[in-house]
Amino acid sequence: MAHPDSFGARNRLTAGDRELEIFRIDALQERFDVFRLPYTLRILLENVLRHEDGVNVTGEDVEAVAGWVASAEPPQEISFTPGRVLLQDFTGVPAVVDLAAMRNAMADLGGDPEMINPLCPAELVIDHSVQVDEYATRLAITRNAELEFERNRERYAFLRWGQGAFADFKV
Repeated sequence: MAHPDSFGARNRLTAGDRELEIFRIDALQERFDVFRLPYTLRILLENVLRHEDGVNVTGEDVEAVAGWVASAEPPQEISFTPGRVLLQDFTGVPAVVDLAAMRNAMADLGGDPEMINPLCPAELVIDHSVQVDEYATRLAITRNAELEFERNRERYAFLRWGQGAFADFKV
C-alpha cells in the first residue's frame, strides 16, 4: 500500500551520495504547535507520520499525537512501530526460544516455518558479567574466557543458531 502522506510531511534529504526519505514534523506546524511537544512525543509523532498507512496508523493517530495536551486524558491508543528492538540477554533468549517454538508449531501445522521471523530488526546484547576464577596471573584472562565459554556453550550455540535462522536478528 502506498503511503498516503496525508499531512504533506514526506520529503527527501540528500546526504553525500545517498538520498533518504524523511518525515518532517514541521509540516503539521500550521495546525498544531508541534514544537511545544516534549522531545519524546516529537519522536513518536515522526514515527506515526512515517508509518501512516490509513489502516494500522491513521491520520487520526497523527492528529492525536500532534495535538497532545499534558493535562488531558489521551483520546486513543497510538500505534508505535519501532525501527529496531534492542534485547538484553535476560529477556532476549526467551524471545528466541519463543520464535523457535513458533517455527516448530508452524511446521507441525504444515506451514512454512521460515515465515516466522521478527517483524522488525532485533539485536540481542549479551551483557552479563564474567566470573573470575583465576586472577593475578599472566593467563588469567585466557583461562576466565575459556571457562566462560564452557559454562555457556549451549546458550551461545543456540544464539548463534538463532542469528543464522532468523532474518533481521543479530547477536
